[in-house]
Amino acid sequence: MPIDHHALLPVEIVSATILLVLVVDLFLPARAKEASMWVGLVGILAALGAVVSLIGGGERTVFGGAYVVDAFTLIFQGFFLATAVAVLLISYRYLRDGGFYQGEYYFLLLTSFLGCVLMPASRNLLMLFLALELVSAPGFLMAAFRKSDIKGNEGGLKFFIIGVLSTAVMLYGMSLIYGLTSSLELHAIANGLSTLQGPHETLAKVAILFVVVGFAFKVSAVPFQFWAPDTYEGAPVPVAAFLGVASSAAGFAGLLQLMFVAFVGQASFWAPIFAVLSVLTMTLGNLVALRQRQTVRLLAYSGIAQSGYILLPFALVSADAAVNQRAFQATVSYILIYAVMNIGAFAVATAVAERRPSLQIEDFAGLARISPLLAIAMTAFMVSLAGVPPTGGFWGKLAIFAVAIERGGVGPWLAAVMVVNSVISVAYYFSIPRAMIFDEADEDEARVATPALIGVVAGLALLAVVAIFILPNAIYRLGELSALAFG
Repeated sequence: MPIDHHALLPVEIVSATILLVLVVDLFLPARAKEASMWVGLVGILAALGAVVSLIGGGERTVFGGAYVVDAFTLIFQGFFLATAVAVLLISYRYLRDGGFYQGEYYFLLLTSFLGCVLMPASRNLLMLFLALELVSAPGFLMAAFRKSDIKGNEGGLKFFIIGVLSTAVMLYGMSLIYGLTSSLELHAIANGLSTLQGPHETLAKVAILFVVVGFAFKVSAVPFQFWAPDTYEGAPVPVAAFLGVASSAAGFAGLLQLMFVAFVGQASFWAPIFAVLSVLTMTLGNLVALRQRQTVRLLAYSGIAQSGYILLPFALVSADAAVNQRAFQATVSYILIYAVMNIGAFAVATAVAERRPSLQIEDFAGLARISPLLAIAMTAFMVSLAGVPPTGGFWGKLAIFAVAIERGGVGPWLAAVMVVNSVISVAYYFSIPRAMIFDEADEDEARVATPALIGVVAGLALLAVVAIFILPNAIYRLGELSALAFG
């Protein structure tokens, strides 16, 4: 059977880049190890070009439909590769000045991004599982990359233990689904599940629950979120950025395909579960974030709360295909918007960590005077995460809110909970801008220059957040295009 190498080109380029980084690092002298980042960056940009070359080429299938290139695939692959560029750029100076094993780090990071690129194209259970584990396994090592840091070791160990446990539960659920339907392909699974009756139908619901539990860990949903704050705080800040943006989004990309395609016929069973998960996740994330004084832990709990918002449209799925499509579109749009403002916030945190490694909120005091660009950008990101105009985060939350209201039934109640949580979140999101603008910096701190590569990431993210507010239809259109793949 001929293989469509053009369809696989982004994956092939990232794979080749990973091997090239590993080999090049062997021959680099100690003083030039940072060159590994530039090798990885060139490879990621080439893969991004390959994604662009696939636009307008129609749907492509490889490996008997296990790997599919369509609008959903291209949108998420472009998103993940753009995120990879941002993470590589904010990692450069942090890794170079921190005395880390740079070649090994970039090898692991790119391997995780390979899993991210595979995830949206994976259309059967085996491919989804392999892609998800390719994302997660290198993350276990990167989370504990600061080997002499006790918090890093603790966070990495928690991440590993809970990750392995969730993988086992998820894989068991997938094996039950395969046993019941005799298929790995998502559409065939949907057809097979629709014919089950009696005990087999009950077993299918148990299997779906196991799969949901596995993915709930990946996206930090309550009650499977407790690994995230310790892992984020103990990991290098760029790794926390990867976990909070790309790794979480990869989990949602897989979950979207499973729940909206393979398991959509059983929505009456699992939609209420997602309603509970959404409410608990956003509420606990916001309430605990109120007490945080360490910035990365605050962003971790913020990420938990944001996962709750993203889970809300899953609770709206019903027998109405039009409602499901709008819920799907709102989810994709919010994931893209959230990623922009979150990667920007982590970029600023990475810059501040160079002079204040503890990254307490107090460490941002006077940043408006010391580094105005970073202060302006961080203020915009925090305001956007809170969902306050004039930023892109406002439109992301509004899209989910509108779908929930239109859905009726439980939708308006979930929308009300979301609004209350958004109001709560303003208190901690605004704590960092307040420190930057109104608190005084130490007297011996003069104005400092923003690291060039971090400044590029923060500046582009800032422009994107403002542009999304001005032109929200651009992001909404991406959500519509991605949903058409399942129409």
